[in-house]
Amino acid sequence: MGRKNYWFLFVILFAVLSIFTITKNPFQLGLDLRGGSQLTLEVQTTQEITKITSNEIEGVKAVLEKRVNGLGVSDSQLQTVGTNQLLLELPGEQDPSGAAKALGKTALLEFRIQKNGTDSQLRDLQTQKRSVESILKLLDENNNSAELIKEINTNNEINNLFEKYNIKSNQIFDSYQFSLLRDEIRKEIAALFETTQLTGKYLTNAGRRQDQNTNNWEVTLSFNNEGGELFADLTKSISGTSRLLAIVIDGISYSEASVGKQFETAGITGGAAEISGDFTADEARELEVQLRGGALPLPIEIIQIRTIGPSLGTQNIRLSLFSALAGLGFVGLFMIFIYKLAGFVAVLALSFYSLFTLSIYALLPVTLTLPGMAGFILSIGMAVDANVLIFERLKEELRSGNTLIRSIDASFKNAFSSIIDGHLTTLISCITLFYLGTGFVKGFAATLGIGVVLSLFTALTCTKAILKFLMSFQGLRKISNFINLNQIPSPSINVQ
Repeated sequence: MGRKNYWFLFVILFAVLSIFTITKNPFQLGLDLRGGSQLTLEVQTTQEITKITSNEIEGVKAVLEKRVNGLGVSDSQLQTVGTNQLLLELPGEQDPSGAAKALGKTALLEFRIQKNGTDSQLRDLQTQKRSVESILKLLDENNNSAELIKEINTNNEINNLFEKYNIKSNQIFDSYQFSLLRDEIRKEIAALFETTQLTGKYLTNAGRRQDQNTNNWEVTLSFNNEGGELFADLTKSISGTSRLLAIVIDGISYSEASVGKQFETAGITGGAAEISGDFTADEARELEVQLRGGALPLPIEIIQIRTIGPSLGTQNIRLSLFSALAGLGFVGLFMIFIYKLAGFVAVLALSFYSLFTLSIYALLPVTLTLPGMAGFILSIGMAVDANVLIFERLKEELRSGNTLIRSIDASFKNAFSSIIDGHLTTLISCITLFYLGTGFVKGFAATLGIGVVLSLFTALTCTKAILKFLMSFQGLRKISNFINLNQIPSPSINVQ
């Protein structure tokens, strides 16, 4: 078997591996192809920081990226827009309200101890909180039944609480208003506790688990060495007393607990704590995300939420595939019409090129978006252009009276520099766009850059290997399969 056939077998093997890769590794689709949510976030100034610089933006991005990772949303993208805005894409997230709530809070964690002489006030507030929490649980169990809400709204005690905290509604009070009421009561409770040195800056990790006895969710905390020592000293100071320890986040008390007398010697050691506040699974997840990400250095405001449905994403995929296949089809017909057998070879090479490129997208993986698909389609144009350069040189060699085999070798040799120059300049542009651009621009640059590299490989290796393999068949080794004979100046041409 000749060397040329070995190269052809290598191309076939590469194609088989590409098909296997594509089938085993699903493509990572972006927001516009998969559907999901897009949040526009605006970074706010404070009294201390009156001007937002790139350092402040990067600090906010670092915290938000940790929180996004905690949400478990794959292929999310966070990019800077202008001087004080961020654009967050959450592919597959069709309910952005929970994500917005988890991302937008400051998440300032504090451990506070109860002030002296506040026992009576604290008991009253805790009673109110438990009453509101029981109503929220009841509403959740009954799917916010209209009859139940109407019945609850006739309770004078509840109405007095809403009036006390100035929570109003144009209609009747539902679960949303009750959540607001609970938070207001929690704020009142937090005010009965004094701050300590132990804050969220000593936190190393946060998690969640479900209590096997109560089925309620708890949030677990882990401190570094310094934080663990502070926690032990803090619990030791109030051990066996009537003073409670409160876990406060953004001025809201989530948990108030006593410390048993058994800890009066060394306090609670081990550098771990837990927050058990009768959380639902969503509430525990939200709190975990906030704590794991850390406190935001500056407040943010969510100014726009946009949701793209899966059906629209499916439509975008369908239209993109149709455009790509239609383009390939028209290009293939044109190449065969102009270059005959060489055009057919080009179609085969482009098919291999598409397989190779898509397999690399699946293997890396590359997150495909509409601009990314545009980059892929544009790279097909680069691959076509390379084949055009080669086959035009082939026709020139045949017109000059050269033999077919020598013409094929000369065409690749003469077109080499032009192909390299064209692909290299495009690749430089892709690298520049990738490092200087953001979001969609990076996706476009990545897909186009990968396509350019594989286009170069396909043109100089695959096309030549296929063409050489076909020339091993005597019936195909005819000049008329590549050029009209009337374009050849001399009729006496050695076709071998």
